[in-house]
Amino acid sequence: MSSAANPTDLHQTLLQALLQARQAADKAAAFIQGHAGSVDGTHARNKGTHDLVSHVDEGAQDLIVDHLQSAFPEHTFFAEESYDPQSGASFSREGYVWIIDPLDGTTNFLHGVPHYGISIALMKDGELVLGLIQDVCRNETFYAIKGGGAFFQIWPLSDESACRVSETTELDESLLTTGFPYKEFSFVNGYSACLKRFMTDSRGIRRPGSASLDLAWVACGRFEGFFEQGLMPWDVAAGALIVREAGGVYSDFSGAQNAPLGMEIVASNGYIHQAMLDRLEPMRKPDA
Repeated sequence: MSSAANPTDLHQTLLQALLQARQAADKAAAFIQGHAGSVDGTHARNKGTHDLVSHVDEGAQDLIVDHLQSAFPEHTFFAEESYDPQSGASFSREGYVWIIDPLDGTTNFLHGVPHYGISIALMKDGELVLGLIQDVCRNETFYAIKGGGAFFQIWPLSDESACRVSETTELDESLLTTGFPYKEFSFVNGYSACLKRFMTDSRGIRRPGSASLDLAWVACGRFEGFFEQGLMPWDVAAGALIVREAGGVYSDFSGAQNAPLGMEIVASNGYIHQAMLDRLEPMRKPDA
């Protein structure tokens, strides 16, 4: 019987996939930290405006993909540093597909700012079924399997703990996080208008510089909400599942929860989601 027809088989496959993803992330994290402080902007090249990549990003991706490919030779991969933006290609919607950001927060890494992570997600037939985010500097790992809840662990010092969104119900009592436009500036005016609304209507806004960690921190209740525009699937795939499994909500700016991953992102504890959508009106598409 195929895994599609047997939930038990699928669950066992995902447990094995989670184990392998954790091992791959551990390898990549050790590699990244082994180069921390010795690599800066002079060792990086521009993929686009203000969009940097270094040999550390590429080396970390090779470690992750090689490890997972060895464990699952039949799976396919959609990873940041092998993506050709000129092709416009996206990931397959058939079978198992790993979606990988080997170093989310490259600019932080190159400037010695200790806030960057690894994001690994797995889709099956177009549906997110596994997500793992590793905070490289803090040894914190956030992970979820679809339908199984979200979990958090400080590796290797603690047992796993359930990961839950905060119970704050009011926007004015909420701490939010976002990502500023840095390579696409056509929506700066709308973004600025939204930022003003959130500045006056929330407890505060942070911009740490890693979307995957922003989502992980929404999932564990450190932030109540996150919004950004113009990201890619590898930035948000793992975090989208972890937020949902932690009891939160993930959507685009119109509130659609099945929107394509990345272009418009609102993640929250659920309680403040509509309030966030209301204040994002200046960035909403005219036909939304």
